[in-house]
Amino acid sequence: MAKVAFIGLGVMGYPMAGHLAQAGHEVRVYNRNAAKAQQWLSEYPGSAAATPREAVAGAEMVMVCVGNDDDLRSVVLGDSGAFAGMQAGALLVDHTTASAEVARELAGIAQSCGLGFLDAPVSGGQAGAQNGALTVMVGGDATYYSKAEPVIQAYARMIRHMGEAGSGQLTKMVNQICIAGVVQGLSEALHFAQCAGLDAEGAMAVISKGAAQSWQLENRHKTMLAGEFEHGFAVDWMRKDLSILLAEARRNGAQLPVTALVDQFYADVQGMGGGRWDTSSLLARLKRP
Repeated sequence: MAKVAFIGLGVMGYPMAGHLAQAGHEVRVYNRNAAKAQQWLSEYPGSAAATPREAVAGAEMVMVCVGNDDDLRSVVLGDSGAFAGMQAGALLVDHTTASAEVARELAGIAQSCGLGFLDAPVSGGQAGAQNGALTVMVGGDATYYSKAEPVIQAYARMIRHMGEAGSGQLTKMVNQICIAGVVQGLSEALHFAQCAGLDAEGAMAVISKGAAQSWQLENRHKTMLAGEFEHGFAVDWMRKDLSILLAEARRNGAQLPVTALVDQFYADVQGMGGGRWDTSSLLARLKRP
């Protein structure tokens, strides 16, 4: 069992840290909202700290799961940040969905400080975090990956080392490109079925056994038809992720016309007041009066 620090107790980090504690690891948590850390302690064994630097003292491994590049830098760098308090040879595993640029930046700083760094964004949403069934894509040194993998298994069903620093974040971008296109396609399919007077749920039951099958179809079509969009990853978060990957595409020359279009559709959903709706709310945009 490892001595672990977990920084960031949002909808993903909270259950992920809980799985580590339940697996028998010694866990110390930090969250900007200290009340959330105290709530976590009421459910799981462990301890809390007042700053990231205090949280990581003596830890072999530090997990971070925050909002974006700026949030990540704020908890990792500076006098009260994680790097300032980590012991030589300790490893920081970043589960934030962030840019490949910041992953490479922090990996370089970590190396200069005698520390390890892995970028390890996750997929599977809140349900995956709660059920310990996340997919984790990892970039960084293979030796550090081997050290982290057994610990990450506490909340993952799939972990894969993708290459050098930044590769985990680039793989997460591939994931979000796929999701954007699939959700828009599913939304259009449901909208078309309803406009054509079909039994939309029956249509989904039929096509789910063929080439149109997808996780989104299996898990979201019923709630979409019911107009329920409170089931996971929010539009605001998706737009953050799409912004990161579209910026990366501009740098590497990738052509992403569908993804760019769906990003604008999500902007329309935000304009409808749906920023906190889940990503399947693209259907609501199609059904506007």
